[in-house]
Amino acid sequence: MISSQIKHFNYIFTGSGLSALMTVYKMVLSGKFAHQSILLLDENQKKTNDRTWCFWAKEVTIWNSIISKKWDLALFANEDFKRDLDLNPYQYNQIRGIDFYDFVFKEISKHKNITFLKEKVTDINELETHVFVGTEENRYTCDNLFNSIYTKATVQNQTKYPVLQQHFVGWFVKSEKEIFNPEEATFMDFSVEQRGNTRFMYVLPTSKTEALVEYTLFSENLLPKQEYENEIQIYLRNLGADQYEIIEKEQGSIPMTCFPFWKKNTKRVLNIGTAGGWTKASTGYTFRNSDKKSSELIKFLENSNSPKMSLFHKKKRFWFYDLLLLDILYRHNELGSSIFSSLFKKGNPALIFKFLDEETSLIEDLKVILKCPKMPFIKALLRVLMK
Repeated sequence: MISSQIKHFNYIFTGSGLSALMTVYKMVLSGKFAHQSILLLDENQKKTNDRTWCFWAKEVTIWNSIISKKWDLALFANEDFKRDLDLNPYQYNQIRGIDFYDFVFKEISKHKNITFLKEKVTDINELETHVFVGTEENRYTCDNLFNSIYTKATVQNQTKYPVLQQHFVGWFVKSEKEIFNPEEATFMDFSVEQRGNTRFMYVLPTSKTEALVEYTLFSENLLPKQEYENEIQIYLRNLGADQYEIIEKEQGSIPMTCFPFWKKNTKRVLNIGTAGGWTKASTGYTFRNSDKKSSELIKFLENSNSPKMSLFHKKKRFWFYDLLLLDILYRHNELGSSIFSSLFKKGNPALIFKFLDEETSLIEDLKVILKCPKMPFIKALLRVLMK
């Protein structure tokens, strides 16, 4: 039954995924939102370990206490070569989904101005003086709304911007034999059969016998689940794992697109997370990008008594770089291995990570870009300019 009483909040978050929880947690840390009422709405209570996030960093972060594993080395490989990457001054960090959820909810539960309700959002309607939010159970209003509910049709019903998926299935395995190197993560292993796509293995070892082994594609269409799992079995067999136990499984599909989500932002509604284009379009990395974007959002809110949400986004040149890569992979998905291999075969790993974090200078950009095959990018540039 829907309640007839409408409760008002200063801020409502529709969806309580990574971006929403990061933003709310930083509102708490700020101390400047203690007298603002905040509501999080999500049909999922975030009580399961539904995903694993990784990010590289060279400084201490506010998430350090929940990092479950760090690596100073990473392996890049294809069918022709292997390279052990020294990540210094960076480290590659892993955070389990359930640890992140528990960490944030433990903190926000201490604050009476923040409410979480397990309700499915059914309607969002922006009016002149407030935003109306309807759920299956209740109705609410707010001054400003942050939406992280991704609507697939938004990007699929357009043709101007290519849309790929980073789709994957991962197994947390425990092998009887010692087959993993816990000191080195496998960042990308393109030695698996490509079959006309961009396909690689991603391995996060936590001991000599335990690891997350993930079969990942950057491509337009998903596969039958059995195909991912068959490839993981083959890969484990090639590593020498005759007997192993599957402890846990995860799977996901992350949209990779340069669609201008920010154009959907309005005076009172800001799209965040995947719904706001916070995922790094060329790699699908979400944690680091959301961390930076949420910090920028807190500053934006702190610096204005009546912020206009449509003014938050600023387009950077890295958006254009991502657009070129996605244009290539959308038209010629088989080129992914050669493009990433050209970057990592001789490139400086720290500079590549700095570039992917969008923190390089123009001169540093060129040092990275010039490592890539020239002709595909020249053709992509001409296509994009013609549009």
